[in-house]
This record gives sequence, C-alpha cells and structure tokens, in this order.
Amino acid sequence: MTRPAKLPTNLVLSPTPTAVARWLAGLAMVAITAALAIVLPGAASVVPHLLPDYENWQNEAYTSIPQFLRWWVGDTTEAQFFKTELGGLGMLVGGWVAHMAWKRGRRWAGFPVSYGTGLWPWVVGSALLGLLLSEIAWGWAWTVTSTSQPTFVPFVSVPPAIVLVYGAGWAVAVTGAVLGAALTTPVALLVVNFVCAPLGLPGVIGSVTGMWTGALIAFLFCRHLPWMPQPGGDSSTDTPEAAGQEDVPAGTPAVPSRQGPGWVVRRVLADFTEAPFYGNEIAAVGLIAGTILAYVLNPLAPVYGTGLLPAVLTAQVLTATIGVLVYHRRWVEAGWYPTFVPVVSVAPATVLTYGPTVQAIVVGAALGAIAGPPLAAQISKRLPSDFHPFIGNVLSMTVCTLITIPLLSVLPGFTSAS
Repeated sequence: MTRPAKLPTNLVLSPTPTAVARWLAGLAMVAITAALAIVLPGAASVVPHLLPDYENWQNEAYTSIPQFLRWWVGDTTEAQFFKTELGGLGMLVGGWVAHMAWKRGRRWAGFPVSYGTGLWPWVVGSALLGLLLSEIAWGWAWTVTSTSQPTFVPFVSVPPAIVLVYGAGWAVAVTGAVLGAALTTPVALLVVNFVCAPLGLPGVIGSVTGMWTGALIAFLFCRHLPWMPQPGGDSSTDTPEAAGQEDVPAGTPAVPSRQGPGWVVRRVLADFTEAPFYGNEIAAVGLIAGTILAYVLNPLAPVYGTGLLPAVLTAQVLTATIGVLVYHRRWVEAGWYPTFVPVVSVAPATVLTYGPTVQAIVVGAALGAIAGPPLAAQISKRLPSDFHPFIGNVLSMTVCTLITIPLLSVLPGFTSAS
C-alpha cells in the first residue's frame, strides 16, 4: 500500500513475453481456484470439525485470555474477509520468512516484504500493538451489539503507515499504534453501526471509512508531535546489498526485471497481503493456506461462519487477476499500482451481499478490478508528501463499494442473501 514511483533509472526491463502468455497464466490461476472452490466443500465434509464455528468463537472471544488471543490473531485477516487465526499465523510466519530471505538476498524471497524498506518488523509490531489496544479499548462495542465489530482496522491502516512514513523506532511504532486505536476504530464503529447497518450496506464501507478518516487526522497530529522524526527518516540500516535502489524513495517496491506469466501469478498472490503492507507472495501463501486449512477443519469457522470461503476466494483471485492484467502497463511504468483494492473490498463484499452465484463472483470482481485501482491512484498522488498514500486506496474502497453494491441490486439475478 505504498506510493507509486518512477522506475529507477538503472533498472532495465527485459523484453516481456507476449500478452497472450500473461493472460493464459491468469486464466489458469482463476481456473485452478475455481476448481479448488468446487472440491473444498467435499473435503471439509469428510474431515472432523476440530475448530469451533464462528458463532461459538465470537461468543467466547472475551471470556478467557486464550480465546481473546485467538480472536486477536484472527483479526489480522479480517481485512481479507477471512477472520481466521490459522490464516493470521500463516501470514505472519510467511512475512517473517520473506523478510529473512530478503535480508539474506535470497532469489526466492519474492516481492520485497514491506516494499524493500527493511521495516517489516516495525510494521508488524506497531500493527499488532495497535490491534491489541483496539481490542482492549473497544471490545465493549461487541458485547453491546452481539455482532462482530471492526476493531481490526488499526492493523491495516495508521500504525504500519506511520512506520513506513517516519521510519523505525519505538517512539514511531508506539505513536502509530496509539493513534490507530484511538482514531480509526471509533470512526469505523460509528459508521458500521449507525450508517451501514441501518441502510443495509456492507460493513467494509464503515471499516475503510474509519481507516482513511483516522489516517487524515493521525498524520496531521504527527506534524506537531515533538518526538516524531522527519518524514522519510531512518527506514532501516539492516538491508541487503543494494540492488541498485539508491534513487528509489523509501517504501517503493522494486519491480522484477521480467514480468511474464510467472510474475502474474506471483503478483496476484502478493495482492492478498497488500492491505497489511506486506505485498509479498510468500506471506500470501501462508495466509491462504492457513485459511483453507481452517475451512477444512470447519467450514463455518472462517468468513464469519458463512461457509462462503470458496466463493470469496474465487472472486478475490479473479479480481486480482483482472486488475494485474488490465493494468500491467501501469505496473511497468510506475513500479507499483493498487490492483489489490477490490481484493479487500468490492469483490468479497459482493459475494457476501448477493451470495455465491456466478454473476456475483464475476460482476463484482470485474467492476472492482476496473474501477478501484485508477481511482485509488488518482487520490493517492494528490495527498501531501507526509501522508501515506494508502489513504487513497481505502478511500477508493469506500467509494467503489458504496456505488457498486447498491447498483447491482437493480440488475436481474442480484438478490440480497441477507
């Protein structure tokens, strides 16, 4: 979730394979995901349900420390609509593996985690602390309403964004965590409960509204906090050698020299972890594998107990694939492009609203992939330099979801599943 930047002058892109090869790779990835979606329910039906279903998990979340910790880790995947602790653990372990591989210069490290800044430990530390503070401070909202509340929002918004803008250090990480819990969660709670719920709108609209609103206030605060360093300060002194990235601004992801069929697959996977500022395919494999395992162990555990993981995952892979392929040239020219925007907003929200139908999966994925990334990019480039551009990404999520979901209700074949 970082600011697009010009490619470094010392990076020479090799001739890419034909567009046909890239599209075939994307088609194959979508087909494999769709096949997996068909197989998963059958596999889950023959495996003992070793995990509690979501409703029981939710009811016990604040009854004991172990259950609270499970809920806390599960919230690390709520941005992807997964809400599973196994997926959260997989993503965190995958992020650590990717970070260590990047530090050692391993070729298999994938897209540099946290955009090659070396700040991943501070990013994840601040995000987890902000999430913990949010759960402790605002957990009462869950007990009042008896429904899940967007206490997860700091994990994918203000805390990691402040670290990426201001650099490493305890003062920065703790400040980001406190501001995230104090500003983003209450706004998200208000919008979800007093706007989205009464109007029948997806809760993600309230969640992402809390993110961009809280972030605007937080970055204004940071300008006046005496202990905060200058923006763009120490990003990391613990980085691998070079790769000729001296002229690239902190937080800018490196673009692989070859962007063929394999790059398409890796990029689609990496888009699953852009929301928490990882942007790495190894972390994404851990996230998806852990979530699928949770589904097999109980289909009513992930995705809020709806049983819709196969359809949601298919829609997410489809929307990421369309975005990456359609905006491939933007990736080449800018070095990064927010194709992940519909992965964590329009596509899964459409499935949850209208059910696991073919039209909900395809139309939601296509509309989100076409509209979300360019709107996000246009908003982000107009922000002040000391405001992290993720604000444009989540604002785009708000606008696109707010328009798309009600619009689809007037089309034939789209009936609310609620």
